[in-house]
Amino acid sequence: MRAGIVPTLLGTAVTGATLYMRGEELAKRSKRRGNVETMVATGLLGFGLAHVLLGGIDMFKKTE
Repeated sequence: MRAGIVPTLLGTAVTGATLYMRGEELAKRSKRRGNVETMVATGLLGFGLAHVLLGGIDMFKKTE
């Protein structure tokens, strides 16, 4: 199995689930300050995108 495939799949799943559950709310940017649900959703989105990016780097870097 190629290195980086697991983090990439995990990131894709988390990002997709977050966008499915809270995508519309994140797109319109809730105007209420301190909305915990929006902050958690934004954090999960960042977590998922970071895993996709880091997993992609692992998959495409040269192995020695």
